Amino acid sequence: MMQLSAELSLYPLEGDIDAQVLAFIEDLVQTGAVSAVTNTMSTQISGDWDGVMTAVNGALKLSAQRSGRQVLVAKFLPCHRIEVGPEG
Repeated sequence: MMQLSAELSLYPLEGDIDAQVLAFIEDLVQTGAVSAVTNTMSTQISGDWDGVMTAVNGALKLSAQRSGRQVLVAKFLPCHRIEVGPEG
């Protein structure tokens, strides 16, 4: 199983930006297929290839349906998994 990590930054173009970004992150992790690490600049997710791509596709579609116009900047790093330590 090939691992994949992605760094994602969502930029809603209208509405309540903070709420939209938080909802996007919640949508990413709801299936349990990816692990996530967030900071003020981006969200990094990792998991198996199909799980990451499915999570991004589903979360982006839901976000667009809820919020309309937005920009998603994504960087993908194959064969990599973000390790989350005991601190979170």
